[in-house]
Amino acid sequence: MKLHKTWLMVIIFCSILSSVTIASAGDFDWLKDLNIQAQVDPSGFKIRLATRFNIGDTQINAVLSNVPEPADAYMVLRLAEMSSKPTDSVIEQYKSGKNKGWGVLAKSLGIKPGSQEFEALKRGHDLHNDNTKDVDQSKDKGKDKGKGKK
Repeated sequence: MKLHKTWLMVIIFCSILSSVTIASAGDFDWLKDLNIQAQVDPSGFKIRLATRFNIGDTQINAVLSNVPEPADAYMVLRLAEMSSKPTDSVIEQYKSGKNKGWGVLAKSLGIKPGSQEFEALKRGHDLHNDNTKDVDQSKDKGKDKGKGKK
C-alpha cells in the first residue's frame, strides 16, 4: 500500500510541475514540440540553429550551456536577433527574469506585445528541416485550392 501511495504522490508532483511549466509558457506552447525535436536529434538541432542564425558551434554551445532547455536557446537567439541586442545581454536578462515568461522578456527587450514581431514569435519557430514546418508556413497550406482557371 505504501508503494502505491508513493507512486501516486510522484504522479501528482509531476502533474503539478508540468502545469507550472505549461502555465509559464502561455502563448509559447510550441516550445514543448521544439524541445522534443531537439532531444530526438540534438546534432540536427544544433545544425538548424547554426544555419538559421548564421553562428558557429562555439556560440551555440555557449547559449545551450546557459539555458535549461534547447528551445530556450532558440528563444534567446531569436530575441537577440529581433531586439538587435547581443546574445550575452539577452542571456543575462533571461537568467534574471526567467520566471516571468517569454512575453515579459520580449517586452523588456523592446519587442512590443501585439506587434508583428511579437505575434510571429508567438506563432512558432522558424527552424526548418524536411520534417518540420513553421506554423506560419503550414497554416496557409491549400489556401488557394480551387481558385484559378476553370
